[in-house]
Amino acid sequence: MARYLKLHKLPAKTSIPGFRVMKKQDVPRVQELLNKYLSTVTLHVHFSQEEIEYFLLPRDGVIYSFVVEDEHDITDFFSFYSLPSSVLKHDYHTMLNVAYSYYNVSTTNRLKEGMEDLLVLARDLGYDVFNCLDLMENH
Repeated sequence: MARYLKLHKLPAKTSIPGFRVMKKQDVPRVQELLNKYLSTVTLHVHFSQEEIEYFLLPRDGVIYSFVVEDEHDITDFFSFYSLPSSVLKHDYHTMLNVAYSYYNVSTTNRLKEGMEDLLVLARDLGYDVFNCLDLMENH
């Protein structure tokens, strides 16, 4: 078990330079990145700026969104949402904190590194599980 844990241990901190929490002033660029990415699939949502603000601006315990800023331009966007579950009939554990991968866009071919950084941040925020569906580029 010790070998297994060592093999799958997450890094102490994020690895991508410029990886930071999304801010309100990032909304236009995130809208552009996300809509451009989503336009590559047949059936997709086209987000307005108001929808980006409502659905993707970070809110503790609800949605966590991050951008990668490289020389004053946002090149990547990563997000996950929170969906905790109750643990029934256990004396000590009452809640399982679960994070779900949401929208992730990388224009710099750092999707794998960005996902790993999301895992690091979810761990640091106290999440027990990180789920990722086999959608978009999440193979």
